[in-house]
Amino acid sequence: MLRYLILDILLPLLVFALLRSFLRGIFQTRRDVTRPSQQASPPSRPNVVAGGELKKDPVCGTYVSAGASVTRTVNGELLHFCSKECRDKYRVVG
Repeated sequence: MLRYLILDILLPLLVFALLRSFLRGIFQTRRDVTRPSQQASPPSRPNVVAGGELKKDPVCGTYVSAGASVTRTVNGELLHFCSKECRDKYRVVG
């Protein structure tokens, strides 16, 4: 019974899985080599300087980098916001 299970069921499944994996590797590599122009380019990142001074958003209290913040000048004072939504909420509050 155990011999039947191994030779007639498990061995063919193992051979099939190995053959499938091998063929998939060959054809996938070949497809990548023949069509390099169709590969997706990595998404672009915004140009924001890492580090720097942190400013506190007056609406929600989140600390945000001065280089990545949304700014607004109120009474000659430059305010930094984490998002446009917080900047717009400040109009109602301020």
